[in-house]
Amino acid sequence: MNLALAHSRARAGVHAPAVRVEVHLGGGLPNFTLVGLPAAAVRESRERVRAAIQNAQFEFPQRRIVVNLAPADLPKEGGRYDLAIALGILAASGQIPVPSLSDIELLGELALTGELKPVDGVLPAALAAAQAGRLLILPVGNGAEAALASGVQARTARTLLEVCAHLQGTRTLPLAQAAPVSLEAPRYPDLADVRGQLAARRALEIAAAGSHHLLLIGPPGCGKTLLASRLPGLLPEASEAEALETAAVHSVSGRGIDLAHWRRRPFRAPHHLSSAVAIAGGGPNPRPGEISLAHNGVLFLDELAEWGRHTLEVLRQPLESGVVTVSRAARQSDFPARFQLVAAMIRGLQIVRTKL
Repeated sequence: MNLALAHSRARAGVHAPAVRVEVHLGGGLPNFTLVGLPAAAVRESRERVRAAIQNAQFEFPQRRIVVNLAPADLPKEGGRYDLAIALGILAASGQIPVPSLSDIELLGELALTGELKPVDGVLPAALAAAQAGRLLILPVGNGAEAALASGVQARTARTLLEVCAHLQGTRTLPLAQAAPVSLEAPRYPDLADVRGQLAARRALEIAAAGSHHLLLIGPPGCGKTLLASRLPGLLPEASEAEALETAAVHSVSGRGIDLAHWRRRPFRAPHHLSSAVAIAGGGPNPRPGEISLAHNGVLFLDELAEWGRHTLEVLRQPLESGVVTVSRAARQSDFPARFQLVAAMIRGLQIVRTKL
């Protein structure tokens, strides 16, 4: 058979839209064409896939190869499609069974040796694969992240050869295993560390009970930062749905997930020289900013009077809607941004009013 279909997932904000990898082997001079709006890293997968197939002791077909990443109008970035492309070529050339690719989704970057390397944004892809009712095969380095959510069927592999053996029925890949997590409630900095400051402690308790934002004003060294860092410990324990939302944002941020403490509510404290893009998110390939990384947690802005007006204005819409939308010419990405804002300053309110 000269045609094979494989399934993968793209990364678009905190979502993971489906990508169908279509591979066709035709006549003519040997050539490898990749279409479907691929970025530079995706186009370079041609050489990675070729070397990985050959080093796994398979035959790379000397034919005209066309790989289409559908839908064609969705930008494709990174090395996450390498595994799907390689298996599509092997299936189209008859080296693995074509039907074995129908009920699985594939993620993973290939090394030249055929080893599978981890990719980012795995948690949203795992949740989407579970909703679609498909098994997800991914690198060992992403297994613990994919296993965070209940109901996700994921198996891990170290090499391309292991995946091919699984599809041929000669061996079974192990299930993805979650990292060990303590059964105790997440531990946060304790409000008991604060001595005195009865009015400020009471304000923290009221803010935690009613999900209110908070402004702390006082001289240097009076404990404003110490008090703010204790607020996450006063908030209710995050539900699994809330923790997964927060973990999904960190998964696509490129910073990764702290698997040992993924149920903790985040506390973000950016510097006052941070740009508006760093706070709201953005870039050519939109990534979440500090307000999204603080989703379901606390965002602390110290030295509020030193923050630029434009940066503070960026907070207005997310505070109202709980979502920040990053728009670019080719795409639009939505990131969740429901957080409690705690600000601290030394001087009076008149300076902030002057800026705003």
